[in-house]
Order: sequence, then structure tokens, then C-alpha cells
Amino acid sequence: MGDASAVIAVRGLTKEFRHWGRRLRALAGVDIEVGRGEVFGLLGANGAGKTTLVKVLLGLTRPTGGDVQIRGTNPRRPDARRRIGYLPEGHRFPGYLTGEASLRLFGRLAGVAETTLDGRIPELLERVGLGARGRDRVGRYSKGMTQRLGLACALLDEPEILFLDEPTDGVDPVGRRQIRDILLATRAQGATIFINSHLLSEVERTCDRVAILHRGHLVRQGSVEDLTAPRQRFRLRLADGEGLPPGAFGGDGVFVVGDNGHAEVEAPDLDSLNALIDRLRADRRRIAEISQVRTALEDVFIEVVEGQPSPASVAEQGPRTPDHAIGGVR
Repeated sequence: MGDASAVIAVRGLTKEFRHWGRRLRALAGVDIEVGRGEVFGLLGANGAGKTTLVKVLLGLTRPTGGDVQIRGTNPRRPDARRRIGYLPEGHRFPGYLTGEASLRLFGRLAGVAETTLDGRIPELLERVGLGARGRDRVGRYSKGMTQRLGLACALLDEPEILFLDEPTDGVDPVGRRQIRDILLATRAQGATIFINSHLLSEVERTCDRVAILHRGHLVRQGSVEDLTAPRQRFRLRLADGEGLPPGAFGGDGVFVVGDNGHAEVEAPDLDSLNALIDRLRADRRRIAEISQVRTALEDVFIEVVEGQPSPASVAEQGPRTPDHAIGGVR
């Protein structure tokens, strides 16, 4: 099924739920392949089917149709779950446990040897910025600290595949930078990382490729670079805040935004852009800057999602199964 080297391979995946006699489709013919050492981002609004897809990939729920393989194996087989880390959204820890005790508990559940945990736990606490708080009770942790602890749990078994559902939720900008660095370092060690996130700026900085899921349908997929490639839009700034001459954007260019000498124009081709520049120079306007505008991933996401129909057969949000499993999945 596709590339034999794919670590995660999904073909024609469908998932349906029955609710009050109605058949609700959470996933509709999804195709995804993720290669070894790749950071893959799954984007979608609430109810798009992202968490359902991850649970199918983890073998926590059965698909209705299609083929799913993790390292060439059905994810519901126990051996397929070897060295897989999972950080679910909205995870919880017993408040009476310390950070260190929480890591040891989940390490034991994942089958990590005690001697390994003795060295691994302090290393991970330091790595996620909790080195000085490891002996504090989790009940005293902020949401961001709890998120960091969850990431440490997911990394306990040095996973080959790491599934992260909203990994930077509730984390401050400094913490997001630290988590980003951790993920990139984990990828550099050969791990494959699959991320669900609403924070598109972080996805844009972290992921190699992304897919946009809308009401169970995969509507766009590709590298971040390809999806945000520059278009025929240019940012133009005149020197010393000079005003823009009347009619400068008629005919060959389309005026988009202009303020204090700044403008964004859409030109159908380079000849039209150069004609616009010639008119500005003929009017003795000094051009201080001109650069092609790269579309932000957020703009691409909104454009794609708002342009898609809303199939009545797709569930807004399928029934949820408890998100209690953190760390290694076995």
C-alpha cells in the first residue's frame, strides 16, 4: 500500500459512529503516509476528526473501513505499539503524585526497566524544564507544567513514533520554544512525530509536512513550504513614508492594502509588476523595499476550510473515548 518505507500508512480510512439511530461519519476516505524521521502536522477545526484518526492509528478504536498500518503492522497488534509515545489532549495526573512519581508510574506501565528509569527520569525532567519541580506534587503544577510533564511521559521509552495531541496547549511562549527544540532534537534522533494542533504558527515552524482535515475529509496535504509558497502578491514600501500616487494600481496591478507608504499588490505577471514600478519611478517616487509575500499557514488553513462544503453525513464530533493513556502505548 504505497511507499514501503512509510512508518504510518493510511488508505481509504473511514470511521462511522451510530448515534440515536443515525450513522455519523467521523472520517471519510482519508489517505496519509508519514516517513521515518518526519514531523507531520494534522490540522483541523474542532470536530474535524483529528483525535479519532489518532485513536485509530494507536489501535484504540477500530476503523469502519480502509487499511491502517504502523511500521507495516496492524496497529491493534501488541507488537505494533512497541516504543510508541502518546500525549493526549486534556490529560490528567493524580494530584497527590510528584512529577518524579508520575514518570516512574508511567514508565513501569510502559515496561521500562527500573534501572533505566533511575537515570531517565531526572534527565527528562531537566529536559522539559521541570528539573527543580520534580519533587513537587502535580496538584501544584500549572497547566503548562502539566503539559511538559505529559511530554516527558511520552518520551520515557525513547519512542520511535511520537503522537502528540495539542502539545503546546496552555504553554507560554518560552515553553513553546523549549518544546519545539525538544521535538526537533527527537526527530534528529530518528523518531517520527505526528502532531495535532490548533496553534498553526508552531506547526509551521516545526513540521515538515501538514494535512488539513475538514469534517472527516482530507482537503489539502503537502509540505509547509509548498502550501505557503509565495504567490503573485508583493509588498511595496516607498521611502520616507511617501504617499502612493492616485491611480498607481489601476490596470496592471490590484491594490490590496495601503497605509503610510506601504502597500500590497497583486500582479498577474512580472511584466505588470514592472509596469507599476515604472509608473512609480516616472512620478519620482523612491522605492525603499519590494518583496514577494509568502502566505502564512493560518491563511492557507482558513482559505481551505472556509471554501469547503459541510457534508451532512459527517459528524461534528464523534463519541469520545477517555483520554487517560499517556506515555508509552503497549
